[in-house]
Amino acid sequence: MSVILSEAEAKAILQKVLAFSKADECEANILGEQRGNIRYARNEVSTSGGLINQNLAVQSAFGKKVGTATVDEFDDASLEKCVRRSEELAQLAPENPEYVGMLGPQTYMKSKEFFESTANVNPDKRADAVAVSLQQTRDKKLVGAGFLDDAKGYSAMMNSKGLFAYHPSTNVNFSLTVRTEDGQGSGYVIRGFSDFDKLDTKAATQIAVQKCLGSVNARALEPGKYTVILEPTAASVLLENIFFNLDARSTDEGRSFLSKPGGKSKLGDKIVDERVTIYSDPANPELPASPWSGDGRAQAKTNWIEKGVVKNLAYSRFWAKEKGVKATPFPNNLIMAGGTSSLEDMIKSTKRGILVTKLWYIRTVDPQTLLLTGLTRDGTFFIEDGKIKYPVKNFRFNESPIIMLNNLEALGKPERTVSTESDRNYLIPPMKIREFTFTSLSDAV
Repeated sequence: MSVILSEAEAKAILQKVLAFSKADECEANILGEQRGNIRYARNEVSTSGGLINQNLAVQSAFGKKVGTATVDEFDDASLEKCVRRSEELAQLAPENPEYVGMLGPQTYMKSKEFFESTANVNPDKRADAVAVSLQQTRDKKLVGAGFLDDAKGYSAMMNSKGLFAYHPSTNVNFSLTVRTEDGQGSGYVIRGFSDFDKLDTKAATQIAVQKCLGSVNARALEPGKYTVILEPTAASVLLENIFFNLDARSTDEGRSFLSKPGGKSKLGDKIVDERVTIYSDPANPELPASPWSGDGRAQAKTNWIEKGVVKNLAYSRFWAKEKGVKATPFPNNLIMAGGTSSLEDMIKSTKRGILVTKLWYIRTVDPQTLLLTGLTRDGTFFIEDGKIKYPVKNFRFNESPIIMLNNLEALGKPERTVSTESDRNYLIPPMKIREFTFTSLSDAV
């Protein structure tokens, strides 16, 4: 049996699973994926690998007693055994007071996240893409270390109330660090796409090479508050901490930066600059995503922050029932609307500031204010009178993305990027921020 099942094949297996069920309610989720990767370091390929995964999860419920079992064998005997096991576990389990039952049939929007160009990638194609990158670092007598990972897969679910959902997807991520031979200069680039044909490893490598060569002989600047231009890669690792905290329950229970005293939330409050709009849209052609959430709820285009105002929070079905509100699911993708400025425009308009390629090792200092700390890396440059003047030594920063988005000066066009912390893909614009707080220097390149 193929690892990547068609909609009809997935439906047939799920129907068979549900036919075995004797529970009050039964839900089955099946997923399959095939991944391939190539890794290189010191200008030489070090590993080439592949992964194939397919599994089935069955959830059975008797009243509010719920049990789940999984299996990765798909013959009839294994499928029935998995169903029986989930029923046994459900009967043994205590009642779950937050179980709200299963959804009936849903209507889902269309989203194209599966591309044949990515699905057809093979080891030769991976090697060719990496060879283009390696050629440039070798020619420049620089040292490249990178990783290319592509995946094709699908997920499907069906329950005893008539719900069925199916979604195929593909993705490719490419990341590269380029160093000088003496280790004094470092440049970085990362790219992510659903469509492999959009990946240009040559152009990406040229960016990392340029940053590497430009970062040699970095000078030390005094820590303090600076105007910064954050490239999308750098901005994403800060902004995703806003995204991860859109949960209504943690907000209502006082555990979030969106909480207010007395069990209230900042829903409806203006919390950032009015130019900031953050939304999700599974049908976005640059960042397509599954049109259904993990529990089967339909996803829709949703504004989370609109013109600086908190418009929506994500609710589990239980918490929505408790609060008597619509059960808006947590988003499957997140996009920040941008402006018209190019990165070059932002640099030209900067009297004195710092260009940041990458932020890493992000840690939370204060969840209530979303204060974060971390380090710059792989290409940090001083801007003076509208031009990049010289590389600077890296900094540790202490900054909240909420404060940052209140100090917004300019936004560029959104670009698809990959978080170096979570590996999630986002659409994020480059941004110019005033009074960004750098607290100390770092010797890392």
